[in-house]
Amino acid sequence: MLPKHVAIIMDGNGRWAKEQRLPRVSGHRAGVDSVRDIVQACGQLAIPHLTLYAFSTENWKRPKSEVSVLMELLMVYLRSEIEDLNRNNVRLSAIGQLNALPKPVQKELHSSMEKLAGNTGLNLTLALSYSGRWDIVRAVQTLALDVRRGKLSPEDITEDLFQTYLTTADIPDPDLLIRTSGEMRLSNFLLWEMAYAELHIASVFWPEFRRDHLYQALSDYLQRERRFGKTSEQLTESGSQSRSYVQKIIDLITRQ
Repeated sequence: MLPKHVAIIMDGNGRWAKEQRLPRVSGHRAGVDSVRDIVQACGQLAIPHLTLYAFSTENWKRPKSEVSVLMELLMVYLRSEIEDLNRNNVRLSAIGQLNALPKPVQKELHSSMEKLAGNTGLNLTLALSYSGRWDIVRAVQTLALDVRRGKLSPEDITEDLFQTYLTTADIPDPDLLIRTSGEMRLSNFLLWEMAYAELHIASVFWPEFRRDHLYQALSDYLQRERRFGKTSEQLTESGSQSRSYVQKIIDLITRQ
């Protein structure tokens, strides 16, 4: 079956711009077109969840001029795409240290989320000022406070309980992680949630990534054997039953 949750590390804007002999900010602007196409494609394929790594906590270390452009582009995207997102029944949410964003960005983001809150199609999550380690530490701190207050005992803490303290508590774990630009690392993205995600590394830079590249990643994903600790033999029976269905899905997405 198609993944219920696709997460994407949108990497390579700056290197794409350099290859084109353009300023780095031109790469970020070009990357917005890729966001638009991938959001539309995921909605058309009825993939329930798409999470985009839009801005990490480490990105605050970049030159102030570049950070300002990124914040401006986020504002422009939200304003220009809100009607199209609404028309396509997309619901918007965000994870990360949102209070670190500039006040105008926070206002625009919350306004957009409110306008799209009633939609029931694709759940688009933007990871903004986000860090996987930050989220885990924040969850541990909150758990510790609840133990101190007597709401929990240490014996109550399980994986399932811990997950409810993460900012991704209402989102299923990613089935498929796509990273563009050929880099092979998680870059502090959804560290807890990626435990069993399938990884797909695309060689193209993010501004070049379009739905055909997404279809290739999905086709690759559909041919993986997801064992979750089991053996191949344990999966043989169910796998043989679903093989024809998987091929039909592959044929469908490659004809899009």
